[in-house]
Amino acid sequence: MTTPVEYQQRREQLMAKIGGGTAIFSSAPTAVMHNDVEYSYRQDSDFFYLTGFNEPNAVAVFAPHHQEHQFILFVQPKDPDKETWTGYRVGIDNAKTIYGADQAYPIHELDEKLPQYLQKADRIYYRLGRDQQFNQIILNHWQNLIRVYPKHGTGPIAIQDAGTILHPQRLIKSPKELELMRKAAEISVAAHQRAREFAQPGKYEYQVQAEIEYFFNQHGSTPAYPSIVASGENACILHYIENNRQMQDQDLLLIDAGCAYQYYNADITRTFPVNGKFTPEQKIIYELVLRAQIAAIEQVKPGNPYNQLHDTAVRVLVEGLLDLGLLKGDIDEIIKEGKYKPFYMHRTGHWLGLDVHDVGVYQWGEEPQLLQPGQVLTVEPGIYIKRDIKPVEGQPEVDERWLGIGVRIEDDVLVTTDGYEVLTAGVPKSVSAMES
Repeated sequence: MTTPVEYQQRREQLMAKIGGGTAIFSSAPTAVMHNDVEYSYRQDSDFFYLTGFNEPNAVAVFAPHHQEHQFILFVQPKDPDKETWTGYRVGIDNAKTIYGADQAYPIHELDEKLPQYLQKADRIYYRLGRDQQFNQIILNHWQNLIRVYPKHGTGPIAIQDAGTILHPQRLIKSPKELELMRKAAEISVAAHQRAREFAQPGKYEYQVQAEIEYFFNQHGSTPAYPSIVASGENACILHYIENNRQMQDQDLLLIDAGCAYQYYNADITRTFPVNGKFTPEQKIIYELVLRAQIAAIEQVKPGNPYNQLHDTAVRVLVEGLLDLGLLKGDIDEIIKEGKYKPFYMHRTGHWLGLDVHDVGVYQWGEEPQLLQPGQVLTVEPGIYIKRDIKPVEGQPEVDERWLGIGVRIEDDVLVTTDGYEVLTAGVPKSVSAMES
């Protein structure tokens, strides 16, 4: 579990960057499942990263320029009657003693108390997000302060996206964060092993999903995202989540599943034959995707451009598709014009952390993001040959024997000081392992 000291260090790092500004972060809203029943609550990642506070209807304010209060929490007050129905609340006093706030107020006093933390700020750092009602509250306060700015010559003259300050900080994982991510990876690795042992022709995709998610829950974690358990041609649907097909002999099974452990996520994909033996065509496509993934992982090292991973994977895949006669022409032209995209239409990975698709810039205008120690990313090339695939004009028709094959292989990779560490290496991916 992340310690109070680490949360404090994160807040201090943020406040050192905002200087004379005030940063505001709101909690995630609740989401209704049906009628008066809500989905399990999941805190906004930015809010949680800075506070560790896991209740809705809360606002965190950071005002390093304020003489008395630099970290302020607005929270739900204690209410025994409501807590009987919806669970215990931290309350005002505990927001200070447990979560380290310099000052705490009931959430209904936000409009009254917030201006004192904005009046002398030179700008407001706030991310206009999904809560339109709260967006309007912040904009109203800003407009009121702008209106009186000529009288005082002080106050926030701009609103800046708080993510531009906080997200580069979140992109580099601390040792404690990496410890939690390794735990998420460890649980997810074991769940994938369990699923591969369980799956066989005649069983349903949802039965495999149940085995995976049962294992997650048994080990104090939850699914990081809706588990993808895609057999046969379903593997050609990138975000297939129906998971209701009965697996057949000679099917491939693509499982994209990972757990969230104390808010930190793993994300793993493996593809294997449910009967334990690849067909010749399945094996050829699988080995091609595996070569592309290994080549891309080898590009993970400090100082390398992020997009080098994708470029490397694409070139390996295109070379292989050319050799198989599934593409034709000049390799550089095929890549430049995207003629491979009917077979491979997504990027080769994404940042990973508190969010599955974690925050962080991938490219600075024309300049790529350079890899740095402490970043964690996925590497996940694939090939998808849908039965109704439509090749780009001038490219060959796809022979029947390839149709319906979908393969993706994904691992979570940490950038280290001198290279990389595959956090999910515990799940085998060689052909022999997939057939064992």
